[in-house]
Amino acid sequence: MEPAAILHTRSRGDGSVAVVLHPSLGRPGSDFDDLAARLAAAGYRTLALDPRGIKASPAPVEADLHDLARDVLQAVDLAGIDRAHFVGHAFGNRVSRCLAADHPGRVLSITLLAAGGKVEADAEARAALRRCFADPMQGAEHLEAVRTAFFAPGNDVPDDWRTGWFPAAAASQSAATRRTNVDDWWGASQMPLLVVQGLQDRIAPPENGRTLARERPNTTLVEIDGAGHALLPEQPQPVAEAVLALLDRLAQ
Repeated sequence: MEPAAILHTRSRGDGSVAVVLHPSLGRPGSDFDDLAARLAAAGYRTLALDPRGIKASPAPVEADLHDLARDVLQAVDLAGIDRAHFVGHAFGNRVSRCLAADHPGRVLSITLLAAGGKVEADAEARAALRRCFADPMQGAEHLEAVRTAFFAPGNDVPDDWRTGWFPAAAASQSAATRRTNVDDWWGASQMPLLVVQGLQDRIAPPENGRTLARERPNTTLVEIDGAGHALLPEQPQPVAEAVLALLDRLAQ
């Protein structure tokens, strides 16, 4: 068992209800900047995480998803948060689900943005995802890989998605997934679960979310047209509306 790392975090808002934000594979917590600002404006406190190997957080180590969930829990503890809502984007939803399975008493709800895990990506999208983290790639070639893997046809790739790729973190996170039995985290616990899925997502095809909604009680599915795997920069307002609808309903 790896000791928990002290992760770099960014907090917004001063509400009494906390929302913890875990980014996608090899990506920084700043991917949540827009959503965090919207949640803070609505009266929530947000805590966005930089996982191991990203920016000021410690270097990656050999770990599984249970180890990475402990990293998140330590960040929550250090922030003085008892229980929180957890939002995970893509890979981040695996860590969030694992944390919920391991520590259900600390989790008020889970939101999965671009939830994969069982229905695989198509071959072209998988190859493009690998190229996103290839060190020698740059310029137009890298941009095309990002567009293919993460963005729906016709959507622009914003500047902050042309950078912010951390290959060592991505490799470590992928290895952590392989070391962990999918049944350890797939269903998480039985707290409320929201799945927000882009209909043009080729990395986490929509059937993943539909399967969860069919199989798991207390699960809400929201599908958004015009969004691929990136989801957050593609459709920021519908994503925020879906998340806030869950948070506000549970606050009543």
